[in-house]
Amino acid sequence: MTDDPRIADRLLAVDLATRAGELLVEVRATSGLSGRELGDVGDRRSDDFLQAELAAARPDDSVLSEESADDRTRLDATRVWIVDPVDGTREYGTLDGPQGARTDWAVHVALWGTNDGLLVGAVALPALGVTYSDDAEVVEPAVGLAPPRTDERPRVVVSGSRPPEFAQAVADALGGELLPMGSAGAKAIAVVRGEADAYVHAGGQYEWDSAAPVAVAQAKGLWCSRIDGSPLIYNQSDTYLPDLIVCRPELAEKIIATIGASSGA
Repeated sequence: MTDDPRIADRLLAVDLATRAGELLVEVRATSGLSGRELGDVGDRRSDDFLQAELAAARPDDSVLSEESADDRTRLDATRVWIVDPVDGTREYGTLDGPQGARTDWAVHVALWGTNDGLLVGAVALPALGVTYSDDAEVVEPAVGLAPPRTDERPRVVVSGSRPPEFAQAVADALGGELLPMGSAGAKAIAVVRGEADAYVHAGGQYEWDSAAPVAVAQAKGLWCSRIDGSPLIYNQSDTYLPDLIVCRPELAEKIIATIGASSGA
């Protein structure tokens, strides 16, 4: 146990993300389901678990989850847990792709404080058996701050299903290449792990898609912002938060400028 409340919250986030991931792996292996049916069951089982555990461990805190009705009293709360029970439901449900079952899906658990912003975050990659937090990586050795470049050509991870229109322009400006990938958490952690140098996205995301990955990435010394360079703000009345940059800090200025030029801003 620890007397430091932030450490206690971080340990809780890591524990819940990890255990929800283990539950999802078990459901995936034993349910006999696949595709959308598996995704729906996984979403429900993981959300039920996270909601029950947070209610027991932090009964005075609010919770914002992709899979539960939005309790608007969170807007007056000083502490709000922002969770995505299965980030990348389609990838989670894919068991028979070209390389077998997909691994690029995640579980997100983050805590937002009204006065302090993102307090803690944990991203579990259950199919890889690893959970990352805003302090240190669990299971595998810690990666430290801003890992070295993966190679001479920067890699820019983007959505495999809906890459932003400016994605190729960003890759060209960096002299790099695009790397399509599944969930938002998997893409952000690819930058944390040094498998990519930047992650850019526009359209179709909400607060739960980025809160935990951003908490982890910022703790590793990476740049995180909206595509115009403005900060990411959570626990808003409208939970739609459609765009995101996670990158090595020395790339941020060029990425933001390229996106602005591509959009005519």
